[in-house]
Amino acid sequence: MAAGVRRYDPGRRQRIIDAAIRVVGAKGIAGLSHRSVAAEADVPLGSTTYHFATLDELLVAALRQANEGFAAEVAAGLAGVGPDLDLPAALARLLGELFARDRGRAELEYELYLAALRRPALRPVAAEWCEAMARALADRTDLVTARALVAVMDGICLQVLLTDAAYDEAYTREVLTRVLRPC
Repeated sequence: MAAGVRRYDPGRRQRIIDAAIRVVGAKGIAGLSHRSVAAEADVPLGSTTYHFATLDELLVAALRQANEGFAAEVAAGLAGVGPDLDLPAALARLLGELFARDRGRAELEYELYLAALRRPALRPVAAEWCEAMARALADRTDLVTARALVAVMDGICLQVLLTDAAYDEAYTREVLTRVLRPC
């Protein structure tokens, strides 16, 4: 290829996002830089800055991708189940499956999610995640209760991740049942 000729690479942006997720998973957000992502994605440094002028733009894309994956899993876990579904049991089971399958992924997703505390550019994406989760549950309950369920599940997940505690499905089911109990 002649010098100065660009090769069309439609998958490069996605490879950069995937690499950013791997870097954050391995080194945390503090280890994220255009240079570390370029090395992980095996692309020129200029490609990372071409697609993502700032690290916040790259983090937004990474967080959005992580959010979509988790919300899709929850929706799939509840899809096709009749209206008589024991919602607290189903949600407790889904969280248990998440922790059993890939605790590291849960840590990564929450690290990206909590980065919004210090990076205001991430806050709209964090809010999108909360709303997507609430909408996935709103078919089973009202929107306010769905938001409360999301908040409780977030709290339980954070406690498990931050304390290295074992996930307790029975406890989670009981807490979620209490949220759904009419006053």
